[in-house]
Amino acid sequence: MTTRNNTDAPRLGVVGVRGGWSSELLARRAAEACGGEPLVIELDRVTLDLASGRAMYEGIDLSQCSALLLKKLGPDYAPGLLDRLEMLRFLEGRGVRMFSRPGAVMGLLDRLSCTTTLALGGLPMPPTTVTEDLDGAQEAITRYGEAILKPLFSTKARGMVVLGPGPNLRRQLEEYHAAQGFFYIQKTIALGERDLGVVFLGGDYLTTYARCREPGAWNTTTASGGKYAPFDPPQEIINLAWRAQNLFRLDFTCVDVALTDDGPQIFEVSAFGGFRGIQEARGIDAAKLYADYAARRISK
Repeated sequence: MTTRNNTDAPRLGVVGVRGGWSSELLARRAAEACGGEPLVIELDRVTLDLASGRAMYEGIDLSQCSALLLKKLGPDYAPGLLDRLEMLRFLEGRGVRMFSRPGAVMGLLDRLSCTTTLALGGLPMPPTTVTEDLDGAQEAITRYGEAILKPLFSTKARGMVVLGPGPNLRRQLEEYHAAQGFFYIQKTIALGERDLGVVFLGGDYLTTYARCREPGAWNTTTASGGKYAPFDPPQEIINLAWRAQNLFRLDFTCVDVALTDDGPQIFEVSAFGGFRGIQEARGIDAAKLYADYAARRISK
């Protein structure tokens, strides 16, 4: 943990997780871009006084920052992060610039909210059913043949379960319902050996990398042994991913695109985007590009 010797608010702070690789990297790049000491802000330790507008963190009044870069709202995705976004929305309303804006991020934390926006926007996606009803969930999985149950708040495939028809399906659904309370059911589709992360900065295309699946794994995440690799997509995939991210107007994001026999399909749009895949596959310091992008905007 960094020890601070003063209480001066930096021009550009980073909302993230202390010790997290991406949060710390972005904080260093923000300090390089705007001066001052790197600052990673953990929102569970911020005290916001609505009357005065002061938001105190380790003796620093965050309302005096010119801007905040939102990298992570906490170590895990959970409904409580929406309340932390409300604190940031208040600061934004009092004049602190946000990259990305809290209102834009709110539409992405909940998987169903993101999916609803993408579906209403006419983006191609895997067949999906949402319900709280056990019979409806069982019917959907039977119809799909095999499906993935996805928690509404999770990243990197955490908490996801692959189910198919069979004598144990009802019991499995009851156990899942007791733990999650809601069914987000997506038909399993043939992914091949990789899917794509298509990256945008300020709404402009930056680069693309592939996540290559470990043999025998059902997903491409690094937690399941997936590896990053460079990939140069055709313009039609870039255009499709641009349409998806444009629905949310984030400052930095990655669109997950599946390559299927029926053409490219959108899995999700990331609330914050990631740096490691871009760096390992493309040799691009996306944190520096993002910090420089924010610094230019707060200097105008």
